[in-house]
Amino acid sequence: MPDKPDDPLALASRGGLPDEFLYLSQSFPRERWTMGGLHPTARRWLHMHGGFRAHQTEMGAMIGAWRTDQFDVRTLHQALIPALQQFLQHLDGHHRIESGHYFPALRRLEPRIAAGIDLLDRDHDAIHTHIEAMVETGRALHQAVVGGAADAGDRVERLAEVLALAAPQLSRHLDDEEEIIIPLIALRGDPLE
Repeated sequence: MPDKPDDPLALASRGGLPDEFLYLSQSFPRERWTMGGLHPTARRWLHMHGGFRAHQTEMGAMIGAWRTDQFDVRTLHQALIPALQQFLQHLDGHHRIESGHYFPALRRLEPRIAAGIDLLDRDHDAIHTHIEAMVETGRALHQAVVGGAADAGDRVERLAEVLALAAPQLSRHLDDEEEIIIPLIALRGDPLE
């Protein structure tokens, strides 16, 4: 179910989670999330999220280097398109595992947080719209470079716009998901084990 424009919890407009979704993180706040003391599943979750953040930064740096003439559009294409493909495959796969397996199990494990889990699941739909836009603009860039199109640089800028538009929403989702999921797994364990 897509976000409604006037919904204060819509991914594009929210600045964080409401208090009723944060009771677990109040019991187990981020300051206590030392990697050595976390449940292995929580550590993997944070590692995966760290990878998404790093990948976004890396793609932005590639575009920045191209903009400052550190390399040409063909060299950018050779690095950026595989990075984008890997990012999108991992993100889509991660969301499928969460929505298809973990979220239902976590709802059963902690019914009181079901509305928070539902919100995170709804975020996946909003992020999927960004994934589709990244696929389309990445494909357009690829076709322009392979075809030797004169507007390949414009295609890079369009992809940069799409990545920049997606970044704050993905960041908001990752942060909010961590605030719900990491304390839940740390306090209650992995529901799939």
